Amino acid sequence: LIDALDSLGLHRNTSMNSSHISLGAALEASNLEAAIDIYADIILRPTLDVDQFALSKQLAMHDLTGLDDDPRHKVMLNLCEQFYPTPLGLPAMGKVDELERLEPEGTSSIIKENFNLSQTIFAVAGKYKFSAICKRLEKLFNTPQPEFDTKITIGEKGEDRTHFPHDGAQVHIGLMTDTAAVTTEDYYNARTAVSVLSGGMSSRLFTEVREKRGLCYAIGAQYNSLKEMAGVSCYAGTTPDKAQQTLDVIVTEFARLAEGVSENELQRAKVGLKSTLIMQSESTISRAGGIAHDYYLFGRVRPLEEIKKKFEEITVDSIGDFLTSNKFGDYTVVTIGPKSIELKKQKN
Repeated sequence: LIDALDSLGLHRNTSMNSSHISLGAALEASNLEAAIDIYADIILRPTLDVDQFALSKQLAMHDLTGLDDDPRHKVMLNLCEQFYPTPLGLPAMGKVDELERLEPEGTSSIIKENFNLSQTIFAVAGKYKFSAICKRLEKLFNTPQPEFDTKITIGEKGEDRTHFPHDGAQVHIGLMTDTAAVTTEDYYNARTAVSVLSGGMSSRLFTEVREKRGLCYAIGAQYNSLKEMAGVSCYAGTTPDKAQQTLDVIVTEFARLAEGVSENELQRAKVGLKSTLIMQSESTISRAGGIAHDYYLFGRVRPLEEIKKKFEEITVDSIGDFLTSNKFGDYTVVTIGPKSIELKKQKN
């Protein structure tokens, strides 16, 4: 299988989250139909070869146990798990005990019971003939697939505070709080606010936490959204003696956004967001991923001009109104380091 994919010159990737397994590839246009044939076989007729299962399981376990050597990744995985209600935040990597129990037969049942192939989304960007690709897909995927209820039963959120003791010279801090989901009109205000907070070396977190006070060696926040809900996550890497002050200043900067943003901050945020949008549109694999993501979230594909226009319409007043009505709070915090740190209560 790998040889067949390599022979077509595919630069491929695979990822998984709480709702989908995603298969992606970049390739020459002339090889598209041949690649679709192979991926149809992968999706519709997975063999789960017993001889290869043990090796695949070993590689997955290696990645999972390797998290101890990548504390930044570990703290953010655990942050999402605690922030999002079960099962939305469960890490795609799984858990050690679950992986140890997994056998080929159990994996086959997971595919049969959880892979809703009738809801597969296929997206292409680049040079191709739409009608020809549609006919190819109809031929390959014409076999009726069972449909079942994909509604997820949402459980409870995890712990507000989680600490993993680790003796060392570093402290890793992960913080997350609720914000507007991507499917809401407030999304564009929320995304712009996050860019003001952490959109480059002129952003508030970089300036206040790192440049002015020298509290950390790494700092950044980003917008995270599932279909059901969204949050703003923040990571900081620091030292034990500066960890408490680092968390204090981060929370202060999150809260200070409700006091408003300046016109200069807004314009910098807009430029950064539109630049990101343009760069993503120039990558065919990123554009194809965006098409599939949009169709899943909205049932349609948003034109790039529509997204750009929405960001251009954001004003100091609109973002101020949003932040006043949607103040950041109720933080979920995960830390890794010698000792836990306290999330101090903020003044209203």
